[in-house]
Amino acid sequence: MAMFVLVVDTSLMNVSISAVVHDLDTTVSGVQSAIALEALVSAAFILIGSKVGDLFGRKRAYIAGLLGYAVGAVAMTLAQGLAAIIVFWALIGGIGASLLLPAMQSLIHGNFEGAAQKRVYALVGAAAAIAAAVGPLLGGLITTFLSWRVGFLLEALIIAVVLSGAGLVKDVPYTGERRIDLVGSALSVVGMGGLVLGILVWQEGGEFVLALLLLGGAALAGLAYWLRRRKSRGQSALLDPDLFTSKPFRLGVTAQIMQQIALGGTMIALPIYLQMVLEYNALQSGLSIAPLSLSMFAIAMLAGKRSGNRRPAGIIRVGFVLLLLGMLAVVPVVPRAQSGWALTLPLLVAGSGLGLLVSQLNNYTLSPITEERVSEAAGVNSAGGSFGLSFGLAFAGAIMLATLSFTFTNMAQSSTVLSTAQQQQVAAALEEDAEVMSNTALRQQIAGQPPQVQAEIVRINTEARPRSLQVALLVPILAALLGLLTSFRMLRMPDPEPSGAADGTLLG
Repeated sequence: MAMFVLVVDTSLMNVSISAVVHDLDTTVSGVQSAIALEALVSAAFILIGSKVGDLFGRKRAYIAGLLGYAVGAVAMTLAQGLAAIIVFWALIGGIGASLLLPAMQSLIHGNFEGAAQKRVYALVGAAAAIAAAVGPLLGGLITTFLSWRVGFLLEALIIAVVLSGAGLVKDVPYTGERRIDLVGSALSVVGMGGLVLGILVWQEGGEFVLALLLLGGAALAGLAYWLRRRKSRGQSALLDPDLFTSKPFRLGVTAQIMQQIALGGTMIALPIYLQMVLEYNALQSGLSIAPLSLSMFAIAMLAGKRSGNRRPAGIIRVGFVLLLLGMLAVVPVVPRAQSGWALTLPLLVAGSGLGLLVSQLNNYTLSPITEERVSEAAGVNSAGGSFGLSFGLAFAGAIMLATLSFTFTNMAQSSTVLSTAQQQQVAAALEEDAEVMSNTALRQQIAGQPPQVQAEIVRINTEARPRSLQVALLVPILAALLGLLTSFRMLRMPDPEPSGAADGTLLG
């Protein structure tokens, strides 16, 4: 139930963007930034969250993570502005996820053994897969016929049920190193946080973008140096750098990041397109995205059972090929689609590719890792995936708004209907706040302008938005291409010999 809530949470937010924007009188970019920030916080703190569970108790960390998520869900139910969403849902909820995921892994590992342990991991993985499949539909249904606030209230109620059964879970004591690598922890947070925050600040037109990006890159480089130094001196470190001496592990984490960048970019660009261009409600958006999530779920289950003797690297390559072809097929559809049905076939293809990747990547990455190190390796793998998701969400959104601003300004300046003063007014407005806006909302904003000016601005908006969304789709396309190149490197190596440790991994 806890895993189901974790996965449904973001789906609910994605399909409810327009409703949240309308009810809170905020902007699409603001809500998109909150979604990216939540994934970023989870990624930035997941390694630290794992250590917190080791030091203060896995069960305590599990309960604290659930409470953090409950705070975020209740805040969404009561929120009256974007600030509450950012503080309580993105920051506190993100920290809750970073505590919950590694604690869940450790508690299952310590409470069950043998076949029972594998069954429980399978149940948790199935809950995640089902949530990914039905999340857009469930979120769309609740948002359209009730309210997006009701969806988050139901999340809080599910968490209350989970907490009521916490007494059934016995704690799992930690017997390893108890010292904390404070410097490594800080460098990991600053590194991943700097990169994604730099993109979010650029999207919002803020300053010091380059400084944030450089800070993030320098911190990650410093983290690599720091971990190697601590290892050579026999001191405790945030994670063991020797994990990365395994080439399958390095390539698997890289492929995981690429997959999640593609998924994050797709799951922010398409809902915005459906809700702001086609002016769909949450249910219509959820139904339109369903081919992606349902095919991903179905193929992941099927491939997991029937992969047989096929090489995992070969299946991963096919997955990236299908993902790439599906996303390429979406690009020409965007400016011509009159309904979400036009996206069905490309999304089925892309979802099938994602399903193949979900079925193989975690086991490929963690198979060569020994039992005593699998928890740490799974934390690194999860952190990479969460970072990729947040990066995809942030970068696709930033590219979309930058392209919209550039295209809208150029079309306005070349217009024969708008006067020079009106062209300058458009440029100044976009420089201050570029925003994806439906034609209905735009007409309300420019209602005081002459009819011919209104018609011209609406025409420009109609043509500029699909172009910006096409450019945003380059993010998942490039990620799929890089993932495909990574899969060819996997194929040149022998498949890793399973250690048995990977049987206990959660879905990414």
